[in-house]
Amino acid sequence: MVVGAGLAGVRSVEALRARGFGGTITLIGEERHRPYDRPPLSKAVLLGGTDSTVVDADLDALEVDFRAGVAAKGLHPGVVETTEGEMAYDGLVVATGAHPIRLRGDGPQHVLRTIDDALGLRALLGPGKRVAVVGAGWIGAEVATAARRAGCEVTVVEAASTPLAAALGEIGLHTTAWYAEHGVDLRLNTMVASVDHGGLTLADGSAVEADVVVTGVGVRPAVEWLAGSGIALDDGVVTDEHLSTSLPGVVAAGDCAAWWSRRYGLRLRVEHWDTALGAPDVAAATLVGDDAVYDPVPYFWSEQFGHMVQYAGHHDGARAIRRGDPSVPGKPRWGMCWVNGDDRLVAVLAVNRPRDLVQGRRLIEGGRRLDVERLSDPAIALRDCTAA
Repeated sequence: MVVGAGLAGVRSVEALRARGFGGTITLIGEERHRPYDRPPLSKAVLLGGTDSTVVDADLDALEVDFRAGVAAKGLHPGVVETTEGEMAYDGLVVATGAHPIRLRGDGPQHVLRTIDDALGLRALLGPGKRVAVVGAGWIGAEVATAARRAGCEVTVVEAASTPLAAALGEIGLHTTAWYAEHGVDLRLNTMVASVDHGGLTLADGSAVEADVVVTGVGVRPAVEWLAGSGIALDDGVVTDEHLSTSLPGVVAAGDCAAWWSRRYGLRLRVEHWDTALGAPDVAAATLVGDDAVYDPVPYFWSEQFGHMVQYAGHHDGARAIRRGDPSVPGKPRWGMCWVNGDDRLVAVLAVNRPRDLVQGRRLIEGGRRLDVERLSDPAIALRDCTAA
C-alpha cells in the first residue's frame, strides 16, 4: 500500500513494479486528481502556461488500484485506517508530503500547494490588483514574479532581514535588488500580526491593504495521522539511510521523510521535487528486501524575476566562497560554493550559471578536495578547481 498520491507516491509504485513486485498495490491520495508534479504550480501554472501538470505514469499498465479522494486517518501494524475504512497491507510506503502553514486572522489567505490552489490564485491575478505576499522564500519570490507579470501591485512582507533567509542566510541579500527592479515593494524585518479582510495587520499596528493575500511561510510534514502508530516522528517520519521507519514493513519517502544522511552525518528532510523523484526507488528496494541506501546531494531550483537560481548540497557550518559579482546590472552570473575544513565542496549555489550547478553537484558526490583560490575565480570551470 502507498499512502500519498503525489510524485513520491506514484514513483514508489513504478519502483516496486520495476523491482519485480507482482502483488497487489493500492495507491490512495487525499486529492481528487491523478498524480501530478508540484514545482510547475508556482511557475508555469501560475504564469498561465499550462493548466495541468499530471505525472507521465500509466496507472493501468502498472496495475495499481488508485483511489483518489481517500485520506489516511490512522495506522496500526498491518492496517491503515482511511476515510473509506480499514485497508490491510503487508508493506507500506508513507508519502503523504506536507501541509502549508497558515497565519492567524479571519481574512482570506491563499497558499500554493495543490493544483486547485494554483488555478484559484491565478484567476485572482490581474492588472491593478493589490497582492500581499507573506514570506520572501522560494514560493514567495515565485508568486511575486507571477503577480507582477500579471500586472498586479505587489508587496512582499518578510520577517527576516533578507530574502531566502531560511535557505541562504545573509547571502539572500544579493536578491534584494531584484524586487525593486521589478516594482515590488519588499519589506524586510516586518512581522505580520494577522490576515484580515482587506489585507494584513502588521505587528507594529500598521496595515498593508490588499485584494489578495498569499501566505508562503513554509510547510509542516503531513504526519499527524501517524500519531500513536509506533512510528518515530521528529519533524517528519524518522527513517534510517534505507528509508525504513521504526515500524517493520513501513518505509517513507518524499517531503514527509526525515532520513539519515551518511554523506552529511545528520538527519535531513528536504521539501523538493528531486527528493520525491529519487527516494522512492530506495524505499521500494527496502520493502522488497534489496539493499539500497538513500544518500543524495539534495537539489532544488527556482525561477524568480528572470533569474534561474539553483542549489545543491547542504552548507550548515561550511565556509562560503563567492564566484562572480551579484551587483552587475542586468542579469548577473554569480554563485557561492561552500567547503568544509578539508576544502571539499559540500554545497553550491548557482545564479544564472547552470554549468556550475551540474559540475558542483558532481564534485560534491565525488568528495574531491578543491583548490580554494581557483574556486573563487568565476572564469575557471568548477570541474577544473580540484586540488593537485
